[in-house]
Amino acid sequence: MMSQAAIIPTPMASHEKIVNDPTLFMECLKNFHSVLSTKNTIPVIGGKELDLHVLYVEVTKRGGFDKVVAEKKWREVSSVFSFSPTTTSASYALRKHYFTLLHHFEQVYFFRHNFPGSRCFQAEGTIDAKFDCGYFVSMKMGSEVLSGVLYHPHQQAPSSSSKLAAQNCNAVVPYNAPRHHHTGRRNRRRKNGDPNHPKANRSGYNFFFAEKHAMLKSLYPHKEREFTKMIGESWNNLSPEEKMVYQNYGVKDKERYQKELKEYKERKMTESASY
Repeated sequence: MMSQAAIIPTPMASHEKIVNDPTLFMECLKNFHSVLSTKNTIPVIGGKELDLHVLYVEVTKRGGFDKVVAEKKWREVSSVFSFSPTTTSASYALRKHYFTLLHHFEQVYFFRHNFPGSRCFQAEGTIDAKFDCGYFVSMKMGSEVLSGVLYHPHQQAPSSSSKLAAQNCNAVVPYNAPRHHHTGRRNRRRKNGDPNHPKANRSGYNFFFAEKHAMLKSLYPHKEREFTKMIGESWNNLSPEEKMVYQNYGVKDKERYQKELKEYKERKMTESASY
């Protein structure tokens, strides 16, 4: 399996300039999504188009997306927009739209992370397992081996700060979490038993842990010992609607496992009968 990595655009202007110039900000944002081939549709909240420039300014002046999430300041950000009282879940909507449209943009323009600027590189990988929405894959990029989830086209992948490829098709969401956290004893049993036995399903929290771990590893590469606690706190801070996204993936993966387990047992019975 071969995969083409996304081209991450070099910033067209400094953070300070786009904060002070809404027009320049929109030009940079449009270019950013154009290079990534991702959607850049302006959301509508309460019947009005969301001012993405104001949203970006308010979030970055509070330290960026992750800090606003950790410090639970989305309601504070929401108050800046003076939404109608009839607009429900405005804080959740802002967080969702920021994550989709501005989070990676923030990483490049605000945090100035050193993503590849103007080149593509080839990545070789293998499919480790499959589930209803796609595949669990391992990819080698240079000397680094990454694990991730490759989603089928038209399947909505869980939101991820690491999702730098196109978000609407074949998105690869890295999940370089420690393998023992997700698989543990069950995978050891599978490895020591029948290698054809279906891979055990993962819970919604497993999906969240994998996604969050990949993000934290890119942001804080020297603090891996703290990740489990940080991820647990982040999970507890999610709204019921946000948790449901991951729990739905856990349900689908459980259905995948039960289906494959049934087929596996039927094959075993057929093989036994043939003897």
